[in-house]
Amino acid sequence: QVQLVESGGGLVQAGDSLRLSCAASGRTFSNYAMGWFRQAPGKEREFVAAISRSGENTGYAASVKGRFTISRDDSKNTVDLQMSGLKPEDTAIYYCAAARYPTAQAVAVMKRVYDNWGQGTQVTVSS
Repeated sequence: QVQLVESGGGLVQAGDSLRLSCAASGRTFSNYAMGWFRQAPGKEREFVAAISRSGENTGYAASVKGRFTISRDDSKNTVDLQMSGLKPEDTAIYYCAAARYPTAQAVAVMKRVYDNWGQGTQVTVSS
């Protein structure tokens, strides 16, 4: 198991930027593909972005592509989500997740493959 702790959420205005960070501990971070998901009130938890174990490949939901950027720093055991051009519909609790993956280049976009989750950080975007 790996323990995940998110930070960086907050209240911002539409058009602003925000950077979320997820700190991992407990296991070899480089063995895990990482992802960000979000859950708005009354909605299912949905995929936002993911990055492969190697860090070379990334994937994004259509709703955030071009606005959000995921990155990882294995020397610090962190994965970040840089969000720009925020919209009110981006309001949600954002969760960091880790999936132990045998393939270094694969990007994990399916929620069911992730078995380690953080507690989440709230992002609220006002119009």
